[in-house]
Amino acid sequence: MPKRMKAIAIAAGMGCAALSGVAFATPAARPTTQTAVPAPQAAAEGGGVSNAAPTSAAAPATAAPTSPLLAQDGAPATTIDPNVGLPIDGRFGLQPQVTKNGEFAHWMHNDVLVPVITVICVLVLLLLAWVVFRYRRAANPVPSKTSHNTLVEVLWTLGPVVILVLIAIPSIGLLQAQFKPAPAGAVTLKAIGNQWYWTYQYPDHGGIEITANMLKEKDQVAPGERARTDADGPRLLAVDNRIVLPVGVPIRLITTSNDVIHSWAIPAFWMKLDAVPGRLNETSFTIEKPGLYFGQCSELCGARHAFMPIAVQAVPPAQFAAWVAAKGGKMPGSVAPSAAVIPQPGAEGSASEAAQVNAAEAVTGPVDNAATPAQSPTSAQGATGNPAGPGNAGQ
Repeated sequence: MPKRMKAIAIAAGMGCAALSGVAFATPAARPTTQTAVPAPQAAAEGGGVSNAAPTSAAAPATAAPTSPLLAQDGAPATTIDPNVGLPIDGRFGLQPQVTKNGEFAHWMHNDVLVPVITVICVLVLLLLAWVVFRYRRAANPVPSKTSHNTLVEVLWTLGPVVILVLIAIPSIGLLQAQFKPAPAGAVTLKAIGNQWYWTYQYPDHGGIEITANMLKEKDQVAPGERARTDADGPRLLAVDNRIVLPVGVPIRLITTSNDVIHSWAIPAFWMKLDAVPGRLNETSFTIEKPGLYFGQCSELCGARHAFMPIAVQAVPPAQFAAWVAAKGGKMPGSVAPSAAVIPQPGAEGSASEAAQVNAAEAVTGPVDNAATPAQSPTSAQGATGNPAGPGNAGQ
């Protein structure tokens, strides 16, 4: 009996040792093959598009164009002329003009207004000097009591009138030309002012819409944002999206605003048109030279009024058409004409027949050709036939 109990105890001890070796096996003894943990499903994206937000190190330096016809700002690639279309430090006078109205205004300023005001200023200065010298106390111990001089009064009245009339003749013509309606075939550009950026629409070219914001300097941008470069334009004038207009084609400019009064101004175009909320202002101009032209909002519109630049890129008409196509728009007239048959007057389905039927129905009421009277259809008009209750208003 003791031998049997000893054998049972030895067998039980060996079994426990075996179980403990299995239960407390070291990690090295475990299989190395593991099942991969599936990642959470990401939002649907196109092929090769990452859902991770770009960091400052991984973010591209410039945005890639969506079309080979477009540069990084969405406009055709071009270079800036340092002498045209932008302010120059130390320059005296107006910017070089690239529109007919601008050229006329430039001539009027340089050849009419500046000479006239120079002559008037010199004449008044000489008269003041002569009066001070001639009628000083040492030369006139007894002052003259003359109060009227007919010749002098006639001269100082007629002289300014003649000068103003001579100036008014060309200025009225320039004012009339600035607000001349655009002819047929003009490219319509709608500029919408916002606090504080511009939105542009091309209603005649497939509804292209562009939003233009000022480009910040390198020390002002957040990680991943695009900073201004010299190729974009001068400081405070460069934008992330330039607008593109054709050269030699009349432009119809329409301005309005979504908040306060702004003003769309390009000095090289001799253009300044207010953008008023709830109102459409219109003018026209024609750009005669390709290039880049910069302007700004010229109406005090809030705290960031100085940060609403305007950048216009003027290109040949063929390049403008390619840009419109690259933006997904269509040139006017590019749609094929309709092949539908237009009924002749008096024929079935023509406009004249429809007008006669409408006139007859207005007097006698509509004619019901059904064999049996039809029930009145249920109206789906707002809340008609619907029980009153919350949530039905405006159905």
